[in-house]
Amino acid sequence: MSILGIDLGTTNSLACVWKGKEAILIPNAFGSYLTPSVVSFLENGEVLVGEGAKQRLHTHPSLTFAEFKRCMGTDTVYTVHGKTYYPQDLSAMVIRKLVEDASVFLNERIEEAIISVPAYFNDDQRWATKIAGQLAGIRVERIINEPSAAALSQHIQQTEEDMLALVVDFGGGTLDISIVEAFDNVVEIRAISGDNHLGGSDFDEAIMDCFLEENGLQRKELLPQELALLKTGVERAKMLLSVRKEYSLQLFLHQKNCCMELNRGKMTAICMPLLQRMQKPLERVLKDSEISLQELQKVILVGGSCRMPAVIQYLEFLLKRDVELVHEPDQAIAIGCGTAGGIKERCSDIRDVFLSDICPFTLGLAVYDDGARDYVMEPIIERNTALPCSVNRMFSYRSTSGELQTSILQGEHRKAAANLVVRTVRIKVPKTSEEYQPISVRFTYDINGLLEVETNTFHEESASRVVIQNRMNRMSEEEVHQRLRELQAYKLPSQEKEVYRHLLERGERMYSESIGEKRMRIAALLEEFEAALQQEQPQHIREVFRRVKSALDEWEADAVSFFS
Repeated sequence: MSILGIDLGTTNSLACVWKGKEAILIPNAFGSYLTPSVVSFLENGEVLVGEGAKQRLHTHPSLTFAEFKRCMGTDTVYTVHGKTYYPQDLSAMVIRKLVEDASVFLNERIEEAIISVPAYFNDDQRWATKIAGQLAGIRVERIINEPSAAALSQHIQQTEEDMLALVVDFGGGTLDISIVEAFDNVVEIRAISGDNHLGGSDFDEAIMDCFLEENGLQRKELLPQELALLKTGVERAKMLLSVRKEYSLQLFLHQKNCCMELNRGKMTAICMPLLQRMQKPLERVLKDSEISLQELQKVILVGGSCRMPAVIQYLEFLLKRDVELVHEPDQAIAIGCGTAGGIKERCSDIRDVFLSDICPFTLGLAVYDDGARDYVMEPIIERNTALPCSVNRMFSYRSTSGELQTSILQGEHRKAAANLVVRTVRIKVPKTSEEYQPISVRFTYDINGLLEVETNTFHEESASRVVIQNRMNRMSEEEVHQRLRELQAYKLPSQEKEVYRHLLERGERMYSESIGEKRMRIAALLEEFEAALQQEQPQHIREVFRRVKSALDEWEADAVSFFS
């Protein structure tokens, strides 16, 4: 039984398995490896995930959700039909869709998955990702950092035996930069840096703001459907500027025709503040690894947002060297996840491959600094420490109550308050007078992000051990099972019905974007297809489907050509 590798992305998600001697990407109902990370709720109790849901961002924005990965591990809630959902609930529906597509493609049941997360995902976000897998009905024993998955993918596919490379993973919502060394069957992550709040979606927002400013509009003036239309138009412009030098973005918004002329130079200027945010993580990863640019053999770009010419040119400007955009950069993380699944399964061709991962952030304790008269963070496990690891530190304490309270912190700031509180713990200790007593604290951190804290005051029966799973881990096993049952009550359409539903939603979206005769012709086509579906004659449905799809394809192609 295969272990499914899942790249759970901000914009798109993919799945992959290791079969025979290679990683096999899983196609969805449309034959694409990319499934949009979009979820839409229907009135009949069904849920659309992927392409069909993406179309409904225009027509049903209050029932459709995207980019919820950015809210993983937070208390953000989404309300639909009087029910409340968390980001991990919506992510679970995306995972469930990928699992069902994999089951159909492989003709086997999927029970376990390895899911990738941005390296800079904190403890809460990693927990939410793991819970999302459980809520999708599968076992998730391993979470893998996206740069590690990208490195594994490159190692498996490259022809050179040895490699020292800078890997830039720039996706829809996050940026991860890593130094990777590969030799023999070992893939070693030397250092990681990144930005959890920088991705292709931020470029979309910057271009949207410029479009609105040039046309004298403000976001608050637009309807949700109009904002969705603008977002789609900007995404299309960004994609076309990867293969063209200029593009005219024309939309009908707020009862008027709006236009913005775009070329690669203007797009770079619009996005320059975002591009400049890539410099600090680049400098940090090189400094932490103690490797110079001259020592690097390659600079490898993965992630869909690396396709943008502005990103490629800016990185080449910063690094003063050519960079290498991998073939199909959207797929690299998924291939790495699928490969990791094959390694876990002990598949013969890759069972000897060893991936050495690291802790991307610093873990420590909040301690009181008499000089600063404030709590500061005392690092115990430094960022970029190889995993698994165990580090012991000595401290001193005094307590008249027989109890110490402190916070376990994650982050890079000196002041304790500026870091993430992983958990506040109370430790039983012998009572003391005014004299300080020694206490040892050991942090043990494994490859799945499980932190164990042990303390010892060197008195009898004073040792304590705390397993830190997550400060947000409020769900008992029974609560997880109950939530799983609730989510499984929502039905995902079969692949055939999904394709038909997507065509209807696509037509509805095009209808809302059109006016005049074209709108009437689209309405007639949709009515014809709806009538065919009600007749339940498979051959007739397929014939009408092909005719309607062909017409919609032609109209959309004409629209792109007209505005280009």
